[in-house]
Amino acid sequence: MKSYRIALIPGDGIGREVVPAAVNVLKAAARECTLDFCEFGWGCEYYLHTGRMMPDDGLDQLRPHDAILLGAIGLGAIGIGSGGARSDGRAGVPDHVSLRDLLLRIRFGFDLYVNLRPVEILPGLEPPLGGKTADDIHMLFIRENTEGEYCGVGGRFKRGTPDEFAVQQSIFTRKGVERILRYAFEQARARPRKRLASATKSNAMQYTMVLWDEVLREVAAEYPDVRVSNYHVDALAARMITQPESLDVVVASNLFADILTDLGGALQGSLGLAASANLNPSAGLRPNGRLGPPMFEPVHGSAPDIAGRGIANPIAAIWTSALMMEHLGEPAAAARIMSALKAVTGDARVRTPDLGGKNTTEEFAAAVVHAM
Repeated sequence: MKSYRIALIPGDGIGREVVPAAVNVLKAAARECTLDFCEFGWGCEYYLHTGRMMPDDGLDQLRPHDAILLGAIGLGAIGIGSGGARSDGRAGVPDHVSLRDLLLRIRFGFDLYVNLRPVEILPGLEPPLGGKTADDIHMLFIRENTEGEYCGVGGRFKRGTPDEFAVQQSIFTRKGVERILRYAFEQARARPRKRLASATKSNAMQYTMVLWDEVLREVAAEYPDVRVSNYHVDALAARMITQPESLDVVVASNLFADILTDLGGALQGSLGLAASANLNPSAGLRPNGRLGPPMFEPVHGSAPDIAGRGIANPIAAIWTSALMMEHLGEPAAAARIMSALKAVTGDARVRTPDLGGKNTTEEFAAAVVHAM
């Protein structure tokens, strides 16, 4: 029987509630393998005590694990200024610090260049778009995860003066664009519809986005069985609302896909349903093996307004756990999780408040375990 080491980073806010819920589901689902969990207490609270989001050797501590399950990072963007103080007087951590020094540090450090985001309607849940059914919303987003606008290249100059200015550089490499597009084409080829949509803005961004479009055409020539559509990102956002049934696999740059996938979460009916995986599919091709483990995270944020009340929706964390088991090579456990999750949502008796119910995080997770 295989054994997997799972690093848990519950993080902040509701991350501390949904990760334990997901762990309970994972323990019930893992029948063909064993899971060894190791928790790391990193995040904004750790920062307030140490001045760091994670230790200097944090990546080395994570590296031996088979996967990372991250809950949420952040103490809330509202009311936080550059000095890290919230308008309500409580200590806070600016979002650009918490994101850069933990989440992006792991993504970049382990070269997790694929962010995988399914956008589907679970049984028993109604899509918020009028006139659309669950069959109309069935997308898989492939987000480039290590380049683009999030590279951190730039700076602010002449601070505090009338001439102050800021520069934020976006970095696109042929290698980075080609590998994310190739992965997206492989995903599209494996799905029944074999359709791929790419989002750029090459009419206005004449260097980075034109490079993306050129590489898209080159890679597309190797996949004649995949139907390709190329959209400007604003037109694709509109299409997600007006014609979601026309979209299947969608690939986009770091910033564009970040925005589009939040729109996808809204199409699902709640950000509490948004699951994701951060992967390096090329890890096995490296001469010295992988740089580090893949990371799996629900992307609803830390939701400080409901943190500590026990009412956070754990669906995203549970769905994310299924993605993790699938990636680890345990499809039976992944299928077990998703079947039980869909049974509970389809039954519609146990729901958290964001979905119109009155149940707690623990009660929903317990219902999923019971369904297994």
